[in-house]
Amino acid sequence: MNWIALIVAGIFEIGWPLGLKMSQQATSNKSLWIFVAIASMSISGGLLWYAQKTIPIGTAYAVWTGIGAIGTLTVGIIFFGDSASLLRLMAALLIIIGIVGLKFAN
Repeated sequence: MNWIALIVAGIFEIGWPLGLKMSQQATSNKSLWIFVAIASMSISGGLLWYAQKTIPIGTAYAVWTGIGAIGTLTVGIIFFGDSASLLRLMAALLIIIGIVGLKFAN
């Protein structure tokens, strides 16, 4: 259950940079997107707190930030036209390999 909470926390970790980005768009409802960012931070942090009850802090934090980083990178590429250069994708793959390695080393 704690690993599921950690994965969900990582997914909500994507919500706050997305909310901040969307609040900067000219046609967006800035208040709504700031609220989305704050709510995502709160949910993400709460689930990370819960997951750390049984998952080592270093592992939990690395997995949490890794999911957030890879997810945000993916959102940026798909929805905002961010670069998908080979070097960026290979660096992201290294993060994924590290996350998987930490899970199995636990």
